[in-house]
Amino acid sequence: MDQAAPVTVEPRVGEYISSVRERVAKVVVGQDVVVERTLIALFTGGHLLLQGVPGLAKTLLVSVLSKSIDLEFTRIQFTIDLLPSDILGSEILDQRTSEFKTRKGPVFTNLLLADEINRAAPKVQGALLEAMQERRVTIGDENYILPAPFLVIATQNPVEQAGTFELPEAQLDRFMLCHRLIYPTPEEEREILKRNAALGIQRRDGGAVVESEFDVLEKEPVGGRDDLVAVMEAVHSVHVSDTFVEHVINLVSLTRDHPQIELGCSPRAGIALIRASRARALIHGRDYCIPEDLFALAEDVMLHRMRLTYEAVADGFTGPQVLQSLLQRLGTG
Repeated sequence: MDQAAPVTVEPRVGEYISSVRERVAKVVVGQDVVVERTLIALFTGGHLLLQGVPGLAKTLLVSVLSKSIDLEFTRIQFTIDLLPSDILGSEILDQRTSEFKTRKGPVFTNLLLADEINRAAPKVQGALLEAMQERRVTIGDENYILPAPFLVIATQNPVEQAGTFELPEAQLDRFMLCHRLIYPTPEEEREILKRNAALGIQRRDGGAVVESEFDVLEKEPVGGRDDLVAVMEAVHSVHVSDTFVEHVINLVSLTRDHPQIELGCSPRAGIALIRASRARALIHGRDYCIPEDLFALAEDVMLHRMRLTYEAVADGFTGPQVLQSLLQRLGTG
């Protein structure tokens, strides 16, 4: 695959990315891959879905990231009784003036954490869909533009199914990345326990509470929004060769003609692969994409956009196995 001649990434951009990762590492142990995926989503304006069992620091990661980058952060705990107005906002009648006033909801933020998104009813998920796709919402008869940047990071527990609603394919397709978290290694878990044991107590209101990891988050960001804009601009300057684009097209096309795949990837998958690859290249200090970017991101970009046939599932095949076979065909083709 052809690539551009190496050019050094602007020092300001590289230093800012390193500073953010170092700040996150002070609080979140390990999880280097999910940190990278979160930064990719942020730098490209894509949305991210995190799948993992409780206790893997998903909420903590998003919290420390928002404070590190000086973004307004809002968390919504999704439940079965949540209403669209609880997210978007509503019109309220002012008794004094007999006029309706708009109360903006928590969606008017930069970084929205949708915790356990699959616990909300389809009507709520549909309301969030407009915000994710168009970055605007409708309240009453008025359209409102959401702040910039606007990013949704959603979490869902892949184990519990009671009281949950499976996300429809149309909404899954709006997530640029879907990352599946794994348990920490024994070494990482040992460090987690040591850090937790070192936490103290906070005295307040005549009593005391035990500190948590959220209490040690540094309030000062590592840079301003100008630094974030500079990184986003740098991502768009990362070189993508014609050969790289052809490989993306071939990989996406393979999912549409595979006998074991009922639903293949949409054109959004190819767009997401290129955007995410550019951001990953920049994070790794390159201003050009290489095959490693494509292979590293394929699972997070494509798996949630694919659906296997009933026969393939009955025969014991899994999405990762089928996708891996496609990547092998691409690599030897």
